[in-house]
Amino acid sequence: MPPHALTRTTPDTLWFTRCPVPTATGIAADRHWLADEFAADGIAVRSLQDAAPDVDRQTHYTHALPGLFREGGNVPALWARSRGERTRLIGLTWIEERQAILVRPDSAVHGAAALRGLRLALPRHTIAIDFWRAMALRGFEGALASAGLTLDDARLVDLSADGYHGHWAAELAALQRGDVDAVYVKGALAVEAARRAGARVAVELDDLPDHTHRVNNGTPRPITVHQSLLEDHPDLVDRFLAVLLRAADWAADHPDDVARILGAETGAGAEGVAGAYRPGTHRTLHPDLSADRLALLAAQERRLRAHGFLPATVDVRQWADPEPLRRARQLHPAPKRP
Repeated sequence: MPPHALTRTTPDTLWFTRCPVPTATGIAADRHWLADEFAADGIAVRSLQDAAPDVDRQTHYTHALPGLFREGGNVPALWARSRGERTRLIGLTWIEERQAILVRPDSAVHGAAALRGLRLALPRHTIAIDFWRAMALRGFEGALASAGLTLDDARLVDLSADGYHGHWAAELAALQRGDVDAVYVKGALAVEAARRAGARVAVELDDLPDHTHRVNNGTPRPITVHQSLLEDHPDLVDRFLAVLLRAADWAADHPDDVARILGAETGAGAEGVAGAYRPGTHRTLHPDLSADRLALLAAQERRLRAHGFLPATVDVRQWADPEPLRRARQLHPAPKRP
């Protein structure tokens, strides 16, 4: 794409941040396409994760950096919006990411109905927005709901996760000690952690036929941008999204490369990546703002607010702005496939 005419107020840097999960942003960064897109304009594109120590990495959660594009979990994104940050929702993806309920190998628990009356691990982290706790709560809630149960049908056991190193370390340690009966895990690192802990899968949430039972921090996953950037430089937002569409198109034809990139993004080995992301994941990175995905995110918002994670209501449909993605599709039309 040719460089656009720039103004005196055009930012000299665009930032992006993503979670260590499958994202078009991660693919585009690996291919150096984001930097290439804006180089002729004299605009640097930098990853928040790779920034110098003086850059506030908490903006990954607060989105207080106006020039930031974020593709990550919906708990921090909804939380930032509910606190009054002027962000806009410009895309949603849905990527199955191995959500599971684990038990000890000698446990008799099989299936969601068997969670009734069990002690379920609920971690607590001393961070601005405890998305780990929210994930566990929603994971258990979805599993129980699939069997016609609620959280009131089980016992939630608070666990301090401070001082533990590694994802789900506190929960898996409590499981091994016998302090809890089940833990929730997600993603490639969870596959590896479960293997090390000798835990067994009792419920595969990805196998639940009703999508509403799989709604969690990463399903659906939002792409957000600051309102000020969208108002002042809509062309930059459109072009950034067009690069993400290009990256998603490329990923659909390069499964082996996507697996390699996922290993780098997640920090997991080939076994963890293969165990967390089912065949076909490389074809699911395209964002949209379909009515179905917006409805699923609205359901997540309601449950997070009911559980006390959001200080105020977020009207998901008002938060969403479909125009940047519509314009981006004009800049990068979908390829014709046989």
